Amino acid sequence: MIKQLTPNIPDYELLDTGEGEKLERFGRYVLRRPEPQAVWRKSLAEREWLKADASFLRDTKSEERGEWRLKPEMPSRWMVAFNYRDMHLRMRLALTSFKHVGIFPEQSANWEFIYDTIKELQQSGIESPRVLNLFAYTGGASLAARAAGAEVTHVDSVKQVVTWSRENMESSALDGIRWIVEDATKFVEREVRRGNRYHGIILDPPAYGRGANGEKWVLEDDIANMLECCAKLLEREHAFLVFNLYSMGLSAIVARTAVHQAFGSPREEQMGELYFEDMSAKQIPFGTYYRFKR
Repeated sequence: MIKQLTPNIPDYELLDTGEGEKLERFGRYVLRRPEPQAVWRKSLAEREWLKADASFLRDTKSEERGEWRLKPEMPSRWMVAFNYRDMHLRMRLALTSFKHVGIFPEQSANWEFIYDTIKELQQSGIESPRVLNLFAYTGGASLAARAAGAEVTHVDSVKQVVTWSRENMESSALDGIRWIVEDATKFVEREVRRGNRYHGIILDPPAYGRGANGEKWVLEDDIANMLECCAKLLEREHAFLVFNLYSMGLSAIVARTAVHQAFGSPREEQMGELYFEDMSAKQIPFGTYYRFKR
C-alpha cells in the first residue's frame, strides 16, 4: 500500500517553504535552512523570514557545509519533546555545520510504528524483542524501541553522534541501549557470521558516508549487500523492517523492489513519502519510507 504520511510532532512546525529554503519551528526557536525541493515561491514576506532565531548560510566552496547566523537569544543547545502513548522522549538539538539540528522530525511517524509494532510482538509472546538500528544518528528510533520494551542495539560510525544519542536516552529517562561505534556494513557482516537474529531492523542509510575507520559507503553500490545481510539477521516470523531513503530521488517502489529481492514478500507492508505541509498548505516530502511486518 502506497501511503503518504504526515507526522504529528507538536514541537515541530513547518512555517513556510519556497525559493530553495524552509522556515521551521523546533520547540521555541525558528530556523531558516536550505531546502532544494522548495522550487515554488515563498508565501510569507521576507520580513517574517528575517525574524528567524538562526539562519544557515551555505559555504560557497561546499555543497554540504556552512555556518549559522544567530540572534542574540538563540542558544547553542536546546531540548524538544515527543510524546506518544506511554512514550515520552526528550532530545537535545544543536546547530551543526551540515545544517542538521539533531533530529529529522518526519521520522516521528516511524517512531510510532516502531513503538506499536514492538507492543504487538510482546502481545504475541516475545517479552523483549531484539531490535537493531543501523546508521542510527542521534537515536530517535532507538529511543522509541527501548521505550516500548525492546532490547536495542544502536550502530553508528560517528562517536560524537553516539554520545549525543546516549544523552538523549538519559534525558528520556531510559537506559540499557547497547551502543556500537562501527561501520554498519562490517557490523552486520559480523553479526551474520555469529548467527545472531533480531525481531526488528531499522535501516536509515545516507547517500554517502564514511565508517569509523574511513570505510566508504555509497548507497547505490552498497545497499544490496546491506539488505542481504539484514535478511539473514531478521527472524522469519514475528518481525519487522523499517527502511528509509533520502537520496537521489529514489521512490518507494525502488525501496520495495530491493527489499522484496532480499527478504521475500512480507505479510504486511507500507510505503510512500514522509511529508509536512506548511502554513500555506504547500506540501513538501522529506523522505521515502518502506516498512513491513511478517
